[in-house]
Amino acid sequence: MIAPGSTLAQARQALPLDPLENRILLCHALHLPRVALITQSERVLTDAEAAQVTALVQRRLDGEPIAYITGEREFFGLSFRVTPAVLIPRPDTELIVELALERAAPRSRLLDMGTGSGAIAVAVASNRPYLDVTALDVSEAALAIASENAAANGARVRFLQSDWFAAVGDERFGVIASNPPYIVAGDRHLAEGDLRFEPIDALTDHGDGLAALRTIVDGAPQHLEDGGWLLLEHGYDQAAAVRALLKARGFDEIGSWRDLGNIERVTGGRFGIDRGDDRRIS
Repeated sequence: MIAPGSTLAQARQALPLDPLENRILLCHALHLPRVALITQSERVLTDAEAAQVTALVQRRLDGEPIAYITGEREFFGLSFRVTPAVLIPRPDTELIVELALERAAPRSRLLDMGTGSGAIAVAVASNRPYLDVTALDVSEAALAIASENAAANGARVRFLQSDWFAAVGDERFGVIASNPPYIVAGDRHLAEGDLRFEPIDALTDHGDGLAALRTIVDGAPQHLEDGGWLLLEHGYDQAAAVRALLKARGFDEIGSWRDLGNIERVTGGRFGIDRGDDRRIS
């Protein structure tokens, strides 16, 4: 793939990926900053370096996501470590972070359910250091990655291993946010692209795609402060169904918000406004 004695400039031209991916993998394999590809363009690669670059490019040609090859992904302006134990943070999920930041009162409490890499919780805590942020995940491996990401970004987050609300007892929060598994079992996208390499249980509920969303909507009233917000990321065609779940559970101010692709990606609502004992409904 890379001829013996190739320079950095020649290697960039010879690699078969798109220019951005070529640059990322070259920088990662050679431990170089981006500018070095220009300032050191005539540097000759050693045989070992050429072999390392070729091996990484082959992994990408085999379909492995760039984020898993390099072990990192940028999200909300922060760097996150990622492994096949967690989903790769995606730009569309930044929407739920923005909505949570807008709705979280100063020094209030926020709960991130199914945190994975910790993307939502760490992004919120980094931007609002005086919020009390808790993040849950059933996966011990995911929580280990999330904890590393919080530490690396200087974010104060409490992590708990939990099957949805199980570990938070009777605690209440001003905002509950979640990007749960929502892909329908058997959806063709699960066998395509990056999704083939990501943890299946974080992608699908192995059913109709609404099981986790139902669980969260049903349990949220017992864990929201008066007037608290529930924000849920969901599939491209699930907004109406999630709005219906929220309405049936007694939420108010229900709405859906569109992602970068103009798709309704996050749906949410408020609970407990002048509702007295409604939060005890089960």
